Amino acid sequence: MEIVVKGRNTEIADRFREQVEEKLGKIEQLAPRAQRVDVELTHERNPRQSDQAEKIEITVRDKGPVIRAEASASDRYGALDLAVGKLVERLRRVRDRRKDHHRYSPPPPGQVPSVEQEPEVEQEERPQPPTRPGESVEAQLGDSPVIVRQKLHEATPMTVDQALYEMELVGHPFYLFIDEETGQPCAVYHRHGWTYGVIRLDTVVTASNHVLDPAGRPA
Repeated sequence: MEIVVKGRNTEIADRFREQVEEKLGKIEQLAPRAQRVDVELTHERNPRQSDQAEKIEITVRDKGPVIRAEASASDRYGALDLAVGKLVERLRRVRDRRKDHHRYSPPPPGQVPSVEQEPEVEQEERPQPPTRPGESVEAQLGDSPVIVRQKLHEATPMTVDQALYEMELVGHPFYLFIDEETGQPCAVYHRHGWTYGVIRLDTVVTASNHVLDPAGRPA
C-alpha cells in the first residue's frame, strides 16, 4: 500500500511523515485491497483560527468506493489522531457492509425539497477546470480574495442507495453521481435530522459523456 503525504502552505517534516506511515500501516487489515492512501496536511495561517490551524485529509483508494476522513486541531499530530479515528470507523463500516450485505433505504418519495437558484457571481476570469480524474485546481476569482478549488471525479453510474453509502464514507454533506436507472446527473445530501434529499437535473448523459437536454440536443 502506497502512502503519499503532501502539504499545503506548510512543509512536511520527516518525523511527521514517519508518524503518518506508522498509524496508517495499521489500517491494512481493515482495507487489504487498498492500493494508495493520500494524506494532505493544510496549515491555516489566520491566527483567529489557531485552534484549527492544522487540517488533515486522508483518502483511501482501492477497488471499491473512495473512503475519506478529515479533522482539524491546533497541532498536526492531534489532527492526525482524530482523522485516523474517523477513517478506522468508516473502514469498519465498509467491512461490515461487505459481510452483512446491509443496504441503506432510499429516502421516501416526497422528501426532495425544491431548490432555489443561487444568484450568479460575476467574474472576470473563470479558473480552468481540471482535466484528469482526481486532479484539483485552485485559482483566484478575478481581483477578489476568493479562491476557487475545482476537482474532477470519475462518474460511475450507481443507484441512490449506493450514492448515500459513498457519501457517508467520505464524510461529506452531499454527493454527486449519475443515476444508473435514468442517466441523470444527481446529488444526494443530508437534510435536517436523519433524512436525505435527492436533486436531479433534467438532462441525460450519453455513453460518450455528452450532456443532452430533454429534447435530445447537446446542452
